Amino acid sequence: MEYIIKARISNRHVHLTKDVYDQLFSHPLTKRNDLNQKGEYASNETVTIKNWEKEIQNVRILGPHRSYNQIEISKRDARLLGLNPPVRKSGDLADSLNITLKGEKGSLEVKGVIIAERHVHMNKEDAEKFNVKDNDKVQIKVDGEKSGIMDAYVKVSDNATLELHIDTDDANAFLLEDYDNVVMIINN
Repeated sequence: MEYIIKARISNRHVHLTKDVYDQLFSHPLTKRNDLNQKGEYASNETVTIKNWEKEIQNVRILGPHRSYNQIEISKRDARLLGLNPPVRKSGDLADSLNITLKGEKGSLEVKGVIIAERHVHMNKEDAEKFNVKDNDKVQIKVDGEKSGIMDAYVKVSDNATLELHIDTDDANAFLLEDYDNVVMIINN
């Protein structure tokens, strides 16, 4: 079965525990704007991520605080930083790499650098409608000048809004823009 959904392009960002955040900043995390996934937001605060002499500034912190630290970068970012992080689902930090985060109060080395796996957010009602469950694989078909098919996994949560999340490398490979339509193919 095929369903049209929106693609969202996820730029590099970090999720931090309150403890790590408090070591980097002297004030609470503040909301810049809400994200489509209910309850999540982009904060006004940013960090610099640094590996040896290489760094990327103004990396957005997403809120609210999490129970783990996760630094999501693209393969292009990884090359610039001289890293080779694993591709992982959110929260799966096995073999993730360390990096230095710089905030207003100073620097701190943390573990949790990954390249995020492509995923389709959906709530429980969507999952029932599509007859899929959390962690199932679906295919995403992209039409256009650089058409193709990519795999993505299903991420079911109560607060989810139906959309595909890919990083900037995937978006560039398929010439996708934020909010472009793609086709989710479910083979069950």
